[in-house]
Amino acid sequence: MGFPAGKVRFTSVPDLFFSELLPQIDSVPELKVTLHVIWLLHRTKGYPRCVNREELLHDGVLLRGLKMPAQSPQQLVDEGLERAVNRGTLLHLTSRVDDGERQDWYFLNTEHGRRAVEKVRRGELQLGLSAVLEEPQVELERPNIFVLYEQNIGTLQPMIAEELQEAEETYPAEWIEEAFRISTGQNVRKWRYIRAILERWATEGKDDGKAGRYSEEDRYRYIKGKYKDHIKH
Repeated sequence: MGFPAGKVRFTSVPDLFFSELLPQIDSVPELKVTLHVIWLLHRTKGYPRCVNREELLHDGVLLRGLKMPAQSPQQLVDEGLERAVNRGTLLHLTSRVDDGERQDWYFLNTEHGRRAVEKVRRGELQLGLSAVLEEPQVELERPNIFVLYEQNIGTLQPMIAEELQEAEETYPAEWIEEAFRISTGQNVRKWRYIRAILERWATEGKDDGKAGRYSEEDRYRYIKGKYKDHIKH
């Protein structure tokens, strides 16, 4: 099948999708769902630009392209969405409408998408009619630093991967998550800013939200990894 002559509509896809994401994607459902969501968002009018899971589960164009043995197209849609969220390509929010029905919304992880998600979380934007944002349940497994980086800063570059891994081995997970939250709240989406926060907490102590700071013993008990001996007592 070729493309017809005359006026043909086009969909804009970020160059980084081809240079960074495509080489990493090894799942057909993830690839097809990601591209389909990009296509839908490009055609979406209004603000914020996001897609609903139910819309995808009943999208004939998408479902016709997802056929595999032992799995229904709807299962493959969910698999593709889960993989895309875990990779950081899509951002996921859950809401409840008045009758308690759950709704899942997906945003492309771009500057505009991240800004919209933050506005929804602050209550400045509403998803759907009478929808109330549902706080995510506490997960047993924390997102690793690579996921946090891609969700809050952007596509992970190979040059920064080793430094991120060293930071993850050095600082406690809750410190890293909080540092990313602070960076996002200040709208400073740069790794060096987050690294500076972690280094300051390690050397000066971290305010734990209660009176006082961590003791010297507590502070160095939490720090580990190759940089531990370089942090002054």
